[in-house]
Amino acid sequence: MKTLVCTTPGQFDYQEGEHPAPSKNHSILKIKRIGICGTDLHAFEGTQPFFEYPRILGHELAAEFVEGDNAPGFTPGEAVTFIPYFNCGECIACRSGKENCCSSIKVCGVHVHGGMAEYLSVPSYSLIHGEGLTFDELALVEPLAIGAHGVRRADVKPGEFVLVIGAGPIGLGIMEFARIAGGKVIAMDINDQRLNFCKEKLGVEHTINAMNDDVIERLKDITSGDFPTVVIDATGSLKAINNGFQYMAHGARYVLVGLQKNEIVISHPEFHKREATLMSSRNANREDFEHVIRSMKKGLVNPATYITHRVRFEEVKDEFKGWLDPANGVIKAMVEV
Repeated sequence: MKTLVCTTPGQFDYQEGEHPAPSKNHSILKIKRIGICGTDLHAFEGTQPFFEYPRILGHELAAEFVEGDNAPGFTPGEAVTFIPYFNCGECIACRSGKENCCSSIKVCGVHVHGGMAEYLSVPSYSLIHGEGLTFDELALVEPLAIGAHGVRRADVKPGEFVLVIGAGPIGLGIMEFARIAGGKVIAMDINDQRLNFCKEKLGVEHTINAMNDDVIERLKDITSGDFPTVVIDATGSLKAINNGFQYMAHGARYVLVGLQKNEIVISHPEFHKREATLMSSRNANREDFEHVIRSMKKGLVNPATYITHRVRFEEVKDEFKGWLDPANGVIKAMVEV
């Protein structure tokens, strides 16, 4: 079968790979859609933590079920997606129902080869029924689940202000599920094109350009001087993360969904006097995937909104580098296999 391998930073090569063989407790999928995410872009750039080359990227996937062992209820030809965080099932996190942060987790397309291929073998326990959703929709369940998980970590309550820093695909998903939870969303980014997307496509009332606006004054104005009680970073930018500590209300929760390699810096007195809570949010759980699928089926989220670029699998190598350029306006690139 044909695969696309990121051999070194900045280099893709199409290669012939072995068709996956049936194995115990695993299922074989025929890949139909591949969503391109920040992890893929960072891996290509050489800035993704916990990453080794060469690697087949791709974990935002929709597929047809081909065959499987220990996969009751799944039938050949059925549209499916899956949870791409493969866990041990035995560590303290797994025993606590937090398989998303398993101590020996293997993320598909990061720690093990992913779905930029014609076929893929995955643990059968990771499978999720398509529930009548299209392949495009199913490929967007995973990134939206990350947003849903971050909102669940923040325990967003109806009526409270939620500042989402970063209007990329993950940030947009956070905004969607903060809205669904009843939060009043404030979108912050440095790209006016993305902020306009938040207004026009997601109905976000309040937007702030962190480069051009006086952020503190804008937040005071929007929140009547209270500041947001939830701040969620989806940038992975060290500067943005450090700045985020300034934006919290007293008693606020700050959730880091974005990931970067360096050390964050806070003023302990400023953090302490707020009795603030700092949390990370990693990956997502099955209940987040199910919440996303229910929300899609109810029409609360329109996944098609996110897809701005579409290519065939054979075109990815030539097109991929262009998706890194903000001038190209990429929200979500979708690959058809």
